[in-house]
Amino acid sequence: MSPTLHKVARFEDLSIERGTRVCVKGDDDAKEIPILLVRDGDDVRAYTAQCPHAGGPLDEGAICNGRIVCPWHKGTFEVRDGSLVEPPPLKALTRYEATIKDGDVYVPAQAIDSGDVPKKPTNATRTMLIVGAGAAGAAACSALREAGFEGRIVLAGEDGREPYDRTSLSKFTLAGDMPPDDVPPLLDDDFFAKHDIERIESQAVHLDPNEKRAELANGQTIDYEAALVCTGGVPKPLDIPGANLEHVHLLRTRYDARAILASLEGCKHVVIVGASFIGLEVASCLRKRDIDVTVVAPGKVPFAKQFGERIGEMFRALHEKHGVTFHMNARISEFAGEDAVSEVILDSGGKVIADVVIAGTGVEPATSFLSGIALADDGSVNVDATMLAAPELYAAGDIAHFPLPRSDQSVRIEHWRVAEQHGRVAAYNMAGSAREYAGVPYFWTYHYEKTFDYLGHVEKPDSIEIDGDLDAQHFIAYLLKDGHVGAIVACEHDTAVCRLAEAMREPLTLEDARRIANA
Repeated sequence: MSPTLHKVARFEDLSIERGTRVCVKGDDDAKEIPILLVRDGDDVRAYTAQCPHAGGPLDEGAICNGRIVCPWHKGTFEVRDGSLVEPPPLKALTRYEATIKDGDVYVPAQAIDSGDVPKKPTNATRTMLIVGAGAAGAAACSALREAGFEGRIVLAGEDGREPYDRTSLSKFTLAGDMPPDDVPPLLDDDFFAKHDIERIESQAVHLDPNEKRAELANGQTIDYEAALVCTGGVPKPLDIPGANLEHVHLLRTRYDARAILASLEGCKHVVIVGASFIGLEVASCLRKRDIDVTVVAPGKVPFAKQFGERIGEMFRALHEKHGVTFHMNARISEFAGEDAVSEVILDSGGKVIADVVIAGTGVEPATSFLSGIALADDGSVNVDATMLAAPELYAAGDIAHFPLPRSDQSVRIEHWRVAEQHGRVAAYNMAGSAREYAGVPYFWTYHYEKTFDYLGHVEKPDSIEIDGDLDAQHFIAYLLKDGHVGAIVACEHDTAVCRLAEAMREPLTLEDARRIANA
């Protein structure tokens, strides 16, 4: 029996610049199914209207270079078939069969069967090992099967049971908006069983690429044909007297988040060490709970290194408007208290009341278990554009020092989405399909219900041009280097950022960037 077709639009009314959202009734005639219609020449493609990552409304994004770009986190899909181009989503869009008759567009309520029937490994003796179960590791698992690898895949790491979205911890969990156990997984619940992927909840304690063998903390050893190391970073230790007092915390995992939430019960005063992205996102969360927050940091202006002082001052003013107190150009000499912290002593001699301390002082590459390979001075792993570090050994994410596309720089970037991009590139190469990292780095930061996008990467820009109202947090800032736009910072310009995310795959002048943003 053929599915019922629903007339949902006129073809001539569909935009070529963005998708069109329509809804059809399901078979039970109760639940409406949102569907995205996309013009593709003289044809129409139909997909689920929500991004698989976090449910972003794809109709509010953009269509550029034959790709659908999500407005929330810049997940990207091919118009022609809905296949995944760029994370953070890790799977393709669900497809529907669209037909055109007499200028009208029709779609059924039933999706097309993806045909994604998992194959049992045909050569289980070939082993791909992924060390690290964060964003890059999850992306690599998905991409290995996507690339057609049918052999054995082993995912080893402390979060191996369920890789999850750590970015939610500092953005939502500490505000009370998302309990730690509700932080979403990066892959579907049935993904690992469906694709026959082994998960081991144990970290590596030794790996030598010359041996092609990894030893795990639980005593297991794994021999591999190719391996991806994506163990991320470990928080820099607080080398300050009193750092071992109760209620002094680092934030890296949901276990850390649980401990912090427990400490916040009855808490009135929190000191945040470091004006990092995580630190100030936490400040935003805590002010939502009406907790007094003081930030102590050594720099002059928050985010000045990334965004420049003018934009950094905007962030400081935004936090001060919401009641955060800053001690910049300051350092902590001691955490004081009996069993638990009660105050923070500054190097100036000043004292700040503290029921809880949360440190956001950055991370160091988690690479101490590697041998037989030279590490960079900061402990990171040098890789080429394919993410290859040594024969049959790849590295991705926070630990990777990689060639930045469209530049002569080699950099290490601690962005969650970049880690996923790296993981996908490495996995395709491990599976025998040549790929190079050519993406545009991107991350987002969340403060007081506002999302700030950072697209691209530039160190020490020659100049910064700002369009819009910086003080009202409605702007696009262009960071220029050598006559081109190296990066942008934007707030409340989702569609423009979508277009620029694709345009910046090629060198872009300020004039062209402004034209694209304002199209």
